[in-house]
Amino acid sequence: MMAGRKTVTADTVEEYGKPYGDYGDGGYLPGDLIEVYDLRQRLRCTIRATKVYTIEFGNIPEEVWRGETFSSADEFRQCHVRCLPHLDLHDGVEFVTLHFDLVDIILP
Repeated sequence: MMAGRKTVTADTVEEYGKPYGDYGDGGYLPGDLIEVYDLRQRLRCTIRATKVYTIEFGNIPEEVWRGETFSSADEFRQCHVRCLPHLDLHDGVEFVTLHFDLVDIILP
C-alpha cells in the first residue's frame, strides 16, 4: 500500500460494513479519508476512497485483481480462499471492493 502498488482492497459484503478494531469504521464511501494502522496500532498512511462497488467471487474484474497486486483473477480467488478458510467462497459470494489513492505516508 505505502509503495503505491496496491490500490484496491476487497472483503465480503457481510464484513465490509462492520467496524473493526479501535480505528476502523467500516463501510467506507468514495471520498472518505481513511487512516491505515499496522498490527501494532501505529498510523502508517492515509488513503482516500475513490470507488466502492460489489462484485461476485466468480467474476473478478481485472482492475480489482490488478489493484490487489495479483497476476490474475484466479490468483485473487486462491489467496482469498486461503485467507478466509472459515467461509464457503463460491462463485456467487459477493465482495465489496474499495479502490483508493495513497494520500500521505506517515513515517515511524
